[in-house]
Amino acid sequence: MNTLESIGRQLSMSDDYMIIGHSIPDGDSVGSILALYLALTSLGKRVIIIMQDSLSSVYDYLPAADRFYRPDDISTMPENIILLDCSRLDRIGEDLAKRIQDNKITINIDHHQDNDMFGDYNFVNPRASSAAEILFELLTIMEIPISTEIADCLYAGIVMDTGSFMNSNTTSNTMRIAAVLLEKGADIDRARNNLLESKPREEVLLLRQGLQHLEFYNNGRIACMKLPFDEVQNINALHVHPEGTINYVRSIKGVEVALLFREVSPGLIKIGYRSKNEIDVAALANRLGGGGHKRAAGAQKQGSLDDVTRLVIEMVEDVLV
Repeated sequence: MNTLESIGRQLSMSDDYMIIGHSIPDGDSVGSILALYLALTSLGKRVIIIMQDSLSSVYDYLPAADRFYRPDDISTMPENIILLDCSRLDRIGEDLAKRIQDNKITINIDHHQDNDMFGDYNFVNPRASSAAEILFELLTIMEIPISTEIADCLYAGIVMDTGSFMNSNTTSNTMRIAAVLLEKGADIDRARNNLLESKPREEVLLLRQGLQHLEFYNNGRIACMKLPFDEVQNINALHVHPEGTINYVRSIKGVEVALLFREVSPGLIKIGYRSKNEIDVAALANRLGGGGHKRAAGAQKQGSLDDVTRLVIEMVEDVLV
């Protein structure tokens, strides 16, 4: 693995960059990408951001949020690629992954424990709460000033990946960085209003549908919600991928493992995993080709919604003591 110092030197050497995040972008991916975009463009570098999927409207308040492009919008890809918050290349989306195979330099910056070190330059720190936390360290090393705009982006990334500083990945260093970002001008009221209190109506309707399919297993230690494709389509929410819906399930007293099964297209199920204490859900997700963190992970599986639910429940029951 490389050091942040060596990655900083590499970033200083070239002038053309493409920044990519994982598909179905969450707050950490969005905030980290925008912070690095603002930092590199402040140095006069040419930077474009490409994402397989569109952003949630809750991130519209962040500076440069309108600079995200879809793969079909770009005819020529820059030679130098930076991937943020991606444990594997296939997480960026199949179409986009095919288009970057012949690029010159790939820089991989991440905090997922199952990162497979796919880059020419790799920095992965599973102890960091978020990619945004790593980006703060990188910009400090590169002596790039943390502007108010950059602070807003990094703060959003940290807030969303730590569950507003309540998840177990929150450390004393995370809190110190958050304090610096507030000192640099990050607006805590705008963050709260936009990230936590401006949910699209479709997201709330998704929660309603999921709660109608709430099920418990293993004496209430496992709980899951299911979102069938036709029901999501009927409420015009196919484009909505909320980050916090599964946390309603984890918040139930006695639940150790929470699961969300979403049929994103007929016969394709995305599975969200959350654990409350000791169960390593990243290891469970990895058995289906997914991954993530010990307390939060994801995977996908072909099959009927009921069959996939049954399979995953059995896997979880096998590791519950």
